[in-house]
Amino acid sequence: MFSLGSSHRYYLFTSPVDMRKGFNGLGGLVRNNMCKEPTSGEVFVFLNRNRNLIKLLHWEHGGFVIYYKKLERGTFVPPVPSSGPQSIRWPELVMMIEGIQVEKFRQKPRYELAEN
Repeated sequence: MFSLGSSHRYYLFTSPVDMRKGFNGLGGLVRNNMCKEPTSGEVFVFLNRNRNLIKLLHWEHGGFVIYYKKLERGTFVPPVPSSGPQSIRWPELVMMIEGIQVEKFRQKPRYELAEN
């Protein structure tokens, strides 16, 4: 059963990833390069060099889950990169996976809790 939604935190790994990596390889990238804990319940997003493959690594109760998608045509366009592990929001992830690219937008202010 799919259990991802807006209640999770998402982090985009900004460098291209070898998609032959599985649970242990992706978990190692999270721990060593992103300085995060893969079993935290956060979702980690990885793209290959051609950006036609995407993997999401998520820890659920009892074990890891990998969501994997391959595009037959087109590419995933990630949000504008920043330095280090990039936090992305659920709507940005959905638009990236669905192939929606927003050229110009204005975000209305919303209340957000401070991150711990």
